[in-house]
Amino acid sequence: MSFHTTSLATVVQAAAEPAGGAAIGEVLLASAMAGVATAVLGWLGYTHRTGRSQVLARAGAVAERTSGMPAWAALPGALAGVALLVAVLGMYWDIALHIDDGRDAGPLANPAHYFILAGLFGIFAAGFLAIVLSPQGSRPSRGAVRVTRGWYAPLGGVLMICCSAFSLVGFPLDDVWHRLFGQDVTLWGPTHLMLIGGAGMTLVGMSVLLVEGGGARALEREETATREGGAGTPGSRTWAFFMRMRFLGIAGGFLVGLSTFQAEFDFGVPQFALILQPALITVAAGVALVSARVFLGPGAALWAVFYFVLVRGGLALIVGPGLGETTPHFPLYLGSALVVEGVALLVAVRRDPVRFGAIAGAAVGTVGLLTEQVWTHVWMTLPWPADMLPETLAVGLVTGIAAGALGGWVGAMLRAPQAIAKGEDTPRVAPASAPMIRRIALPGVCGLVVAAVVGYGLMTSTPQGLSADVRLADVAGSGQQREATAEVTIRPASKADDARWLTVTAWQGGTKLHVDRLEQVGPGRYRSTEPLPLHGDWKTLIRLHTRGELATVPIYLPEDKAIPAPAVPAPASFTRAFQGEKEFLQREAKGGVSGWLWGVGYAVVLGIAAALLVALAWGLARLAAPPAGPQGPRRPAADRRSPAGLRPVGTS
Repeated sequence: MSFHTTSLATVVQAAAEPAGGAAIGEVLLASAMAGVATAVLGWLGYTHRTGRSQVLARAGAVAERTSGMPAWAALPGALAGVALLVAVLGMYWDIALHIDDGRDAGPLANPAHYFILAGLFGIFAAGFLAIVLSPQGSRPSRGAVRVTRGWYAPLGGVLMICCSAFSLVGFPLDDVWHRLFGQDVTLWGPTHLMLIGGAGMTLVGMSVLLVEGGGARALEREETATREGGAGTPGSRTWAFFMRMRFLGIAGGFLVGLSTFQAEFDFGVPQFALILQPALITVAAGVALVSARVFLGPGAALWAVFYFVLVRGGLALIVGPGLGETTPHFPLYLGSALVVEGVALLVAVRRDPVRFGAIAGAAVGTVGLLTEQVWTHVWMTLPWPADMLPETLAVGLVTGIAAGALGGWVGAMLRAPQAIAKGEDTPRVAPASAPMIRRIALPGVCGLVVAAVVGYGLMTSTPQGLSADVRLADVAGSGQQREATAEVTIRPASKADDARWLTVTAWQGGTKLHVDRLEQVGPGRYRSTEPLPLHGDWKTLIRLHTRGELATVPIYLPEDKAIPAPAVPAPASFTRAFQGEKEFLQREAKGGVSGWLWGVGYAVVLGIAAALLVALAWGLARLAAPPAGPQGPRRPAADRRSPAGLRPVGTS
């Protein structure tokens, strides 16, 4: 018996669940829980900075001894790593629950939401701790941000707070969105993208924090070696290996984060054109794998894929066989990693990382996508048809160049402090003396190109004058749990000749997703390959996708009084017109909402997202070319003997 059939019995009764915002009681309870957690975190920070508590100092000391990193990087880094794993598990479990069971009885009735909230708050707490643990009277890095006199926040901690706050704000905004527009049961709802996007971008903040921590510790080691007349300290090679493995793990995590936008395709119920999937794969591979290779050197792209498969394979086993939900599939990325490493053998990587990134990205968007084309036929619910290949390569090439150049820039920014410390030539990017707007112009242009390609994948239309004749044959013995096989005739017949998918999809029935790719038996004639569920809460649909067009014919839909929406019965034979998919895949969406209100809603979310992306670009540029001035003052010797490296404010 699956997990959801026992502990989520109330959730699966979709027809009785609210179709708008959460109940006021649940909103108040969730707000109270968040308030208490924030108050506790703030109290810990306040008592630490004023010297009234040693809880954080002791925890930081343990983390510092274990990792060899300064406490302000070690403890937040460890906490953020765990929090991200918790959040991503909650995300994929939540998506699976919505696909298998429908909408929630309420935000607190879904167990996956607790994992998401705990993970996102853990990321926020990690950024907060990085700032709180920063030593008084010492600047953690030259790029650190001044909080007040003598107190500087690590740049990575600031970026982590920005990313996690972006995600956490998505929760109340999501409830507002549901009240205004109805529940949008799609990953690509604007507030849903805030939740997953902020978490994924946290890996940038983590990378910056560890670069700062590694630089601070390396400087301390150099000072120790100079003072003792030696060339280094014992264990420095071990520490360097440990740091490299940490960064490689973050690179893999960054690939996981950028891949979360593909989740609808991973589960097999995408609500947008199939061409969007190779575009999103190219963005993830181009940015994450190229930045890993530029920053971490030979083999880094392959290591990132290794960590990606480790995490996503574990999630697939937990969510699928473990929790009894629909299993999330994932792209392989191995071909993309190999071409990135191959291009690095032919093109100068660190002297001109953006040029390398553009060339490697072009290879990812062509050769890499060819390998993914094969992989979709091995382990994807909806494989890519051969006739989509020309469009795939065209979209992949444009996307790959932009994403790869962006990845090269990100990798160069992360490596710049190390290159400066070693006296190496800095990469060919905008000079430190240039205005900030010029220094972040390149990622801005690349981002606009990527956004344009994604927009192309999101634009679809509904075909006109298309219908389906359906004949159902009940499966013997199915009784009240009615199941049937189907014969479908598409009119006009030629419309389905070049279909990118033609399926019967049944979902939200209280058990795993059912996707049946129809088998052609004649011109315009198709039949199911297995029985279809036509009972209870199942929503069973014929889905047709041709280039740029998506359409649906409902076979069976239950009555939903909360929307309200009438039942759609499934007689033995019928003829129905194809209609827009949103009407059936997002039945909860409210009709008649003013166009200006939609515009305001999207503009608000877009503005917040743009602000976060600008903040990340600013942070990376500041890391690579920080304001002039020393990193210090350095900590006194007495402070260095303290593992946490911190004298609380107000002590002597």
